[in-house]
Amino acid sequence: MDEITAEYAVADLIAAPQLEVRTRVTVAAKTHMGRVRENNEDKFEFFQAGDEAQAATRGDLFVVADGMGGHEAGQIASELAVNTFIDNYVTHPSLEAATAMRAAAVAANRFVYDVSVTVPGRRGMGTTLTAMALIQSKIVVAQVGDSRLYRLRSGSLIQLTRDHTWVEDAVSQGMPREQAESHPYRHVLTRAVGTEATVDIDVFEDTCEVGDLYLLCSDGLINHVSDATIARTLLEKPPSQAAWSLVNLALLDGGTDNCTVLVVRVDGLDPL
Repeated sequence: MDEITAEYAVADLIAAPQLEVRTRVTVAAKTHMGRVRENNEDKFEFFQAGDEAQAATRGDLFVVADGMGGHEAGQIASELAVNTFIDNYVTHPSLEAATAMRAAAVAANRFVYDVSVTVPGRRGMGTTLTAMALIQSKIVVAQVGDSRLYRLRSGSLIQLTRDHTWVEDAVSQGMPREQAESHPYRHVLTRAVGTEATVDIDVFEDTCEVGDLYLLCSDGLINHVSDATIARTLLEKPPSQAAWSLVNLALLDGGTDNCTVLVVRVDGLDPL
């Protein structure tokens, strides 16, 4: 008897996760070029699942990026990175969201870097990237740079991501924070998407709860608005008003950089 063979993918042998929790969210965002810059190098996007299979494995995705490079290169870098990241995350074959998220960040880094070394005037451009996927009752996060992800839960605001900056590295090695934050290198990034051929990417997971508020933002917010004010604004205002208020507070304090905020409120985690 002739042997019958067929090609198959490893993923086909693994049962796909089933949708057990339907997530309901309210999303709001606001971006502004600030009072000093002539263009906005920040970029935000979100992509919500279109069917149950996508909701079970990819969930709803939220991304903020802050480009750099001058002469509009930063704007191009953040645009390329965000779009590439979302496309690759949504279409990646892995059933594991963390695997897909890391691969998507790698693809975004490669694309931005390739453009930076081949297109005149784009050399050295790069961008931060902060992404959060809300999948059933958990979040999956990817982080490069110093844009941030915060969570407000039960009135307590915490920063979930770690800044990839000279300051954070110096503090981790024992330098007092007050001294590090007054150092001439305080604004230097130690990691960014697209500035090198490869980049280290922080990817992690956490649980979420009904009522959680998540804030993704560029440093144009945190350079002007304190964590205490961010927490109070998120507590007192619904997402859309909070987004506008936070950006306006940054502008009132000087608006020295582009400012972007993306607010996600978890309204429900409904078992099926």
